[in-house]
Amino acid sequence: MTRRWLVATLLTFAGLFIALSADAHEVRPAYLELSETAPNEWAATWKQPVLDGRRLKIDPILPEACTKQDERVSRVGATIVQRWTAQCDLSSGRIQITGLDRTLTDAFVRITRHDGETLSSVLRVGADSLNLEQASGAPTAHYLRIGVEHIIFGYDHLLFVLGLFLLVRPRQLLVTVTAFTLAHSITLALSALAGITLPGPPIEIIIALSIALLGAEAIYRQRGQETISARWPWAIAFGFGLIHGFGFAGALAEIGLPRGAEIMALLLFNIGVELGQIAFIACLAGAAWIVSRVAKPALQPTATVLAYAIGITGAFWSVERIVATFL
Repeated sequence: MTRRWLVATLLTFAGLFIALSADAHEVRPAYLELSETAPNEWAATWKQPVLDGRRLKIDPILPEACTKQDERVSRVGATIVQRWTAQCDLSSGRIQITGLDRTLTDAFVRITRHDGETLSSVLRVGADSLNLEQASGAPTAHYLRIGVEHIIFGYDHLLFVLGLFLLVRPRQLLVTVTAFTLAHSITLALSALAGITLPGPPIEIIIALSIALLGAEAIYRQRGQETISARWPWAIAFGFGLIHGFGFAGALAEIGLPRGAEIMALLLFNIGVELGQIAFIACLAGAAWIVSRVAKPALQPTATVLAYAIGITGAFWSVERIVATFL
C-alpha cells in the first residue's frame, strides 16, 4: 500500500509541478488589422498577447514598399497594441508574421479595403505568410481550431474539468458537464455579442478559487463524505461555468468576430471548446479504465492525490493572481 501511494504521489506531483511552471491562461491569438482609409493609405493595428509579463517575439512584416509612420504603442491588460499608418499598394506581395515558430500562438490577419471588401486569414507555424493576391473570404472555420486550442492549453479550465471528473459519480457526469457547457456558453455569447464583460483580473482570481474549492470537494468525496457539491454537482458546475465563460471570452476579445459571420464564428468557437473538453474527459476515462485493469489498488490513492493536487494548484494560482492584481 505504501508503495502504491508513493508512486501515485510522485506521478501526480510531477504533473502538478508542470502545471505550476506553465502559464495557467489560455493560448491567445495575435491580431493584425489593416484598414484602407484612402486609396493606398492604411491604418494598421497589431495586437499581441503578453505571457508571463513578457512580449512575445512575433512581428508583422508588410511588403517592402510599406513604411511605418506615426507608430504608437500601448498596453491594454495582457495585450500590447501597436498602431501606425502606412502608404503602399496591398494588392500584391506578402504579409508575414515572424516568430510564430517559437510560440503556440496563431495570428489573425484582416484587411479591409476602401471599397468595403474584406480579406482574412489565419497564419500559424508552417504557414506564417499571406499571399495578398490569393487572400479571400473570412476564416470563420478557424474559430473551431481556436476553441479547441483554448481549452486544451487552458490549464486552469482543464483542472476544473478534472475536479468535476473526480467529484461526480459516473451517472451524473453527463448532466454535470452539460451544465458547465451551457453556463459558459451563455456568458461567452453575452460577452462576444452583447458586449457584457467583467474585469479580467477578478475573473481570473475567481476561476482559481473555483479550482481550489473543487479540489477540496473532491477530497471530501474521496473520503466518502457527502457534500452539497456531491449531491448537486450540476449546480456547482453551472455557477462556476458562468464565470469560466467570461474567461473563455478573453480569447475572443483581442481578435473579435468576423463581420457578417459573428454568430457562426461564436458557435464554432464554442463547439471547439466542447470538442477539446470531451477529448480531455475521454482521456481521463480511458486512463481510469486502464489503471482499474492494470493496477486497480492504485486507483483510489491516485484519485485522492489528484484531488489534493487540484486544491493546492488552485490555492497557489489564487494567491499568485491576487498578488499580481492588488500588489
